[in-house]
Amino acid sequence: MERYPGRVRGFTLIEVMIVVIIVGILAAIALPSYFQYIQRSKIIEATTGLSNFRTKMEQYFLDNRVYKDDSHDACTQFLASIQAQVHAFTLSCPSQGTNTYSLKAVGNTSDGMDTAFVYTVNESDVKTSAGPSGWPSSSSCWVTKKDGTCS
Repeated sequence: MERYPGRVRGFTLIEVMIVVIIVGILAAIALPSYFQYIQRSKIIEATTGLSNFRTKMEQYFLDNRVYKDDSHDACTQFLASIQAQVHAFTLSCPSQGTNTYSLKAVGNTSDGMDTAFVYTVNESDVKTSAGPSGWPSSSSCWVTKKDGTCS
């Protein structure tokens, strides 16, 4: 038997507003963390691509004793296949000689990465990184987190 017949049951405006505020606070905390997580995963994709690219370059050098000459060009041979695995960064070989090379990954704005994200590696395995404002740079490692953690 109903205690108050004809009374409509439901939520009060205050109860609904409290739920909206709680959801807003949770979203304000969770979304920035989620976006940083996505950004870090894209950076790892780029550094893994550069490592794979470097491995291919070194294998090529072992087989041909050069990185580039009139008939050999390791960068051109491997760039497209490695780039297909890296979507948020553009890979390139800004310099390549007979016994030297430099590989570079630059963020793509179309994939949510700032073009200020730049990672490089050379034939001596010297890694450098630069990031946008608020991100540290390094001349000796790849910075993969905003706190300066290197990989």
